[in-house]
Amino acid sequence: MTRGSTLPSHRLTHLPGRLAIPALPEQSRTSPSPHSLVAFNTTPPEDARRTLLTCLHSHRWSHRLTAHRPYPDLDALLAASDEAAYDLTAGDLAEALAGESLPVLPDDTYEAAHMALDAAHAAYEARFGHVFVICPDGIAPDEVLDHVLAGIRSRLTNDPEEERVVVAEELRRLARGRLGDAFRVAGNCAAGHNALAPGIQDNPPLR
Repeated sequence: MTRGSTLPSHRLTHLPGRLAIPALPEQSRTSPSPHSLVAFNTTPPEDARRTLLTCLHSHRWSHRLTAHRPYPDLDALLAASDEAAYDLTAGDLAEALAGESLPVLPDDTYEAAHMALDAAHAAYEARFGHVFVICPDGIAPDEVLDHVLAGIRSRLTNDPEEERVVVAEELRRLARGRLGDAFRVAGNCAAGHNALAPGIQDNPPLR
C-alpha cells in the first residue's frame, strides 16, 4: 500500500521517522466489513488474528481476542479489546507502534503545515525515540492537523514514563475505534475500512 509522507524519503525506511495520524480520508486499512461479526467468530484462528492485526499490530492482543471468541455482540468484543490492551507490555506497545504508519495528507495542505508537522515530529522523535500516535476521535478532518500539532507540543512536556502511559491509551483507543469502524461503521479513529480481510466472508444483515 502506498502512503503519503510529510518526511524526506530517506527517513521512511525505519520506525523513528514515522508519524501515525489515523482518520484522514485518504487512509485505509484492510479489515472486515460491517455485519461480519458472526463470520469473525467462526473463521479459522489465523484468519481472525490477521484481521485483528489490521486494527492493532500486537500479536499478544490479537491472540487474546481470538482465544476469547465467540463474542455475542460488538460491545463484548470492544470490552475484550480494552481489557487486552490494558495488559500490553512495553514490548507489546513497541510492536504495536511499529505497525502504525504515515498518513496521506490532503493535496491542498499548505507547505507551511508540512514544515510545522515535520519539525514537531522531529522534536517528539528526538525526545521519545518512537512514532507519535494519537486518536483524533470526534475531530473534523480539516482540524486533524491542528489537533495533532497541539498534541505533539503538549506531550513533549511529558517524561518518558508519562508518555508511555499516554501512548498506551492512544493505541487502545485506536484499536477500539478501528474495531468499531470495521464491524459497525462507527467511530472515526480509522477510515475507509471497506475490504474484507483474508479468510473473512461478509455476511448480509440478518432480517
